[in-house]
Amino acid sequence: MTNSALIRPAWTPATIALMVVGFMVFWPLGLAMLAYILWGDRLGDFKRDVNRKTDHFFTGCRRGAHRHSYTGNVAFDDWREKELERLAEERRKLDEMRDDFDEYMRELRRAKDQEEFDRFMNERNKGRKSGRGKSVPDTKDED
Repeated sequence: MTNSALIRPAWTPATIALMVVGFMVFWPLGLAMLAYILWGDRLGDFKRDVNRKTDHFFTGCRRGAHRHSYTGNVAFDDWREKELERLAEERRKLDEMRDDFDEYMRELRRAKDQEEFDRFMNERNKGRKSGRGKSVPDTKDED
């Protein structure tokens, strides 16, 4: 995943343009784009939570179906149950690793944004400091 996505939940020229066009075409589209700009960074968390809850729900359904489909061989059924538990544990670990990586990427984005902001403020302050000694001509026409 790169941080250079054209349409990401931030105030970029592309998202602003899409929002304006959305309002001109059909106002709910513009409103949806505005909501995406403001709250889009939370969308990934919401999607992940919904996916987990749905997976958990359907896993419960599948487990119930598998429990009733015993083969009659106790050793095989025990082995299969242990393997399914092991796979579920691996899935949980992978989900945790994905969450850690997502958090890491959010922190990288935040650090990059902070670095860009700091650079902007430093350049802005340098411009003001160098402009103090110079007199700024008055642009008003006096008659």
